[in-house]
Amino acid sequence: MDLPEASNFIEQFINEDIRAGKLEPVNNRVQVRFPPEPNGYLHIGHIKAMCINFGVKEKYGGKLNLRMDDTNPAKEDYEYVNSIVDAVKWLGFEYDKLVFASDYYDRLYEIAEKFILDGNAYVCDLSAAEITATRGTLTEPGIPSPYRNRTVEENLKLFREMRDGKYPDGAKTLRAKIDMASPNLNMRDPVIYRIAHVPHYRTGDKWCIYPMYDYAHPLSDAIEGVTHSLCSLEFENHRPLYEWFVERAGFSAPLPRQIEFARLNITNMLMSKRYLKKLVDEGFVRGWDDPRMPTVAGLKNRGVPPEALKKFCADVGVAKAYSVVSSAQLDSCIRDNLNFNAERAMAVLNPVKLTVTNYSGEEELDFEINPMKEGSGVRKIKFTGNVYIDADDFSLDPPPKYKRLQKGGTVRLKGAYIVRCDDVLFDEEGNVKQILCTYFPETRSGSGAETPIKAKGVIQWVDAKYGCDAEFRRYQPLLKDEQYPEQDYGERLNTESEQICFGKAEPYLKDSADGKPFQAMRTGYFKKCSEGGALILSEIVSLKDGYNK
Repeated sequence: MDLPEASNFIEQFINEDIRAGKLEPVNNRVQVRFPPEPNGYLHIGHIKAMCINFGVKEKYGGKLNLRMDDTNPAKEDYEYVNSIVDAVKWLGFEYDKLVFASDYYDRLYEIAEKFILDGNAYVCDLSAAEITATRGTLTEPGIPSPYRNRTVEENLKLFREMRDGKYPDGAKTLRAKIDMASPNLNMRDPVIYRIAHVPHYRTGDKWCIYPMYDYAHPLSDAIEGVTHSLCSLEFENHRPLYEWFVERAGFSAPLPRQIEFARLNITNMLMSKRYLKKLVDEGFVRGWDDPRMPTVAGLKNRGVPPEALKKFCADVGVAKAYSVVSSAQLDSCIRDNLNFNAERAMAVLNPVKLTVTNYSGEEELDFEINPMKEGSGVRKIKFTGNVYIDADDFSLDPPPKYKRLQKGGTVRLKGAYIVRCDDVLFDEEGNVKQILCTYFPETRSGSGAETPIKAKGVIQWVDAKYGCDAEFRRYQPLLKDEQYPEQDYGERLNTESEQICFGKAEPYLKDSADGKPFQAMRTGYFKKCSEGGALILSEIVSLKDGYNK
């Protein structure tokens, strides 16, 4: 049988299983799933898991279910379900079926009764704290529950009474009967059902007992015919329990195989739905889709191309060992994509007036839309001789090798002319108020005319007559430090993660569609937004690439 060439250890395992005939009798068809819990919005770490699972589906011509692992009704909601579906579609992935763990509640209950009948489960009256206290340690065995040897008949009766709502929350649990001396603490009679008188967003008040994740997840895989359960490395120690549940539930071969990979960790990035929800609830950010958030919704709102995110995950690769990836690598992938695809435009974030004293009238100049993209063409921009430049592009006391504008020096206005600074006017506080320049008509961009006038630098500008006011929103990471010290994340939050300034932009930006990305020349990549008629330019990524490829 011809198999795809394996590009990572997961695909090597899949190829081994296919060659060994372990996927029969399903015609060697690979079945995977992407199973988020709908208790928050997906973040960039989930994108890696999506890329791996959907990549296997596509490479092997298999099937993939998008499954909501919704076994905790107190924290789950349709808002999160819808956000997950939207995230998957925005990233360009196609699943075969949308399913829910709650679809299988009846079947999971039947299997729990089978476990009781087979002597593999019992009802326990210990509290959660007592269960934890008797679980033991890595060097000491656990203490068996005093209720461990209840009869099958008594366990079945009590479990049905739990289902029927006879007992309050926490009064009883159903525990798997495995091995309280196992070196793997996950195998020491884990809880598989707990009482929770909480309505479920899908099943309402039908149930007051709910399966635990470690129980529902492997059995949901088996019910769906999943052949390979691909999950992050923290579930490696849960694999014996995964296999124990599936094997004793009575499913026929092939049974799903769990394979673990290292999760994605990125410097300066908070990647926990629990903490991200806390940022939203406490108002530190404006919502799950705040452009500073590492959620898929936040990245989308920021203007990050989905192709750049998938390229980043491909570059990071699939590994077994824990590692931390630099956020500069992510920025570099975003920047590379936008450098090729984003139109160019001009904007100044800290404007100062520049007047060309020997120019009169106005004209239209050619402006190259995207020099990186062949055939992108040019558009027209207005020039009247009165423009705004960025204050950072002018210096009264320039350092050595300064290539921008200085008194007596020359610089080229992008797409226009070379100008020379002749004089500077100041306001009452001593700040630069206006720069007075002379221009050289023969230096018009694109004219091809020979001229001895040269300029070392090129700067962006916005015409004073036709330019428009703009609000610029620039972003820094939510976390101040690059490492993961053992401290509360609240101590690491960057309170200056959003910086707002007001400047000028050419009218083409205001007339463009909301959401369109631009490279603001020599400044950064921005997404055009509108709020109440005002032009807002929201930063996608800076222009400077600090990643060593």
